[in-house]
Amino acid sequence: MPFINSKVTVKISEEQEKELKSRLGQAIAMVPGKSESWLMTGFEDGYHLYFRGDNSEPIAFVEVSVFGSSDKNAFSKLTGEICKIFGEVLGIAADHIYVKYSATTDWGWNGSNF
Repeated sequence: MPFINSKVTVKISEEQEKELKSRLGQAIAMVPGKSESWLMTGFEDGYHLYFRGDNSEPIAFVEVSVFGSSDKNAFSKLTGEICKIFGEVLGIAADHIYVKYSATTDWGWNGSNF
């Protein structure tokens, strides 16, 4: 049950959104037991973010939530891939991207919890 939500300062075209969704779907498989078949993604473009007190360059804040325990090694690899994806698709430099991870044992779906 992974969820990847992103807030970016740039506008995202429909084509870019589809590419992000597809590439994030492939990337989530870096986390053991996770796949695109359960992935939910969210995109908030045109978001007002400041990094180091400045907003003159594109910025992204990406949140990755997963059901289960954390896997620091897998998360580290995923961070690299997320930075690559957002760099290639939206032109956001890796040093202007924060990635936050949350793992939980409490996750609801379809009217009940796992």
